[in-house]
Amino acid sequence: MKIQSNQSVFGHEGVFQTAPGPDGTYVEMPYSGLRTFLRRRPSLDFAGVDLVVYGIPFDLATSGRSGARFGPSALREASTQLAWGEVWPWGFDPFDRLSVVDAGDVPFRRGQPQKMLENAVDFARRIVADGAGTVMLGGDHSTTYTALKAHAERHGRLAYVQFDAHRDTQASEEFDHGTFVHHAMCDGLIDPAHAIQIGIRTHYDHTDPITVLYRDWLHEHGWQGALARLREVVGDRPTYLSIDIDCLDPCFAPGTGTPVVDGLAPHEILSILRQTTDVNFVGMDLVEVAPPYDPTGVTALLGASLILEYICARAAGRQGV
Repeated sequence: MKIQSNQSVFGHEGVFQTAPGPDGTYVEMPYSGLRTFLRRRPSLDFAGVDLVVYGIPFDLATSGRSGARFGPSALREASTQLAWGEVWPWGFDPFDRLSVVDAGDVPFRRGQPQKMLENAVDFARRIVADGAGTVMLGGDHSTTYTALKAHAERHGRLAYVQFDAHRDTQASEEFDHGTFVHHAMCDGLIDPAHAIQIGIRTHYDHTDPITVLYRDWLHEHGWQGALARLREVVGDRPTYLSIDIDCLDPCFAPGTGTPVVDGLAPHEILSILRQTTDVNFVGMDLVEVAPPYDPTGVTALLGASLILEYICARAAGRQGV
């Protein structure tokens, strides 16, 4: 078989990859090729880009089971099953409307975990400085702090939306995935009066102004009630979205470090995301996917699907759909 010179290229560090097809993807088979998120173009040039996907393969701030360091890789691999053009139920290909690239993972050397935070903030700063939105693949939930810091430096205190089983507001000098929201408030990165946490089903002292929608509230008011409260809380302010995969019930997303029963069903969070086309999101993340606890891969597939819905909502808002 003869391969024409314009049909293939050697990518970064000599990795073989086929040239983009008609839908802008690099390889159409989900089991081969360069594993970028949704087969987007790998790039560290963010000029003119709408959204930049990047990973933080870090889980040294977990309080229980580790494994989220493998999240970015698993999310990218799962996403190859979703890179097929027009997305249901949106009825359009979001990449006809938005420029999205994959910038790879934030680097840090083993034995120097303290450098991860610095490197991740610097990485996000580069993206934000070029006017692009961020889509971060975690990693444990402490990694969210780094994106919040970069966006807050540009936009000021952020409105904040968090889907989670845990509030992550433990008041402690320690910095981990259960304290990062406390530190983000103390450091002026988020405005607690314009922050909302959805799906919480663990006990925390609630002395801060954050709006908390516990799971029993959602049982009574439904996703429609949660959407209405979200809109009231964040308004038109620059807003950051963080999705901890453990917001979902373990029967849907078993691959996570701290699963909690009676979680959200996929249709609840999907329904909310699909109605946020006019929310002023400046960035988002999907964290705490821990592939070792889910041999089926369905947790990563669900996580990648939620990110795709976010991208579609941004594309729909751009076009006024």
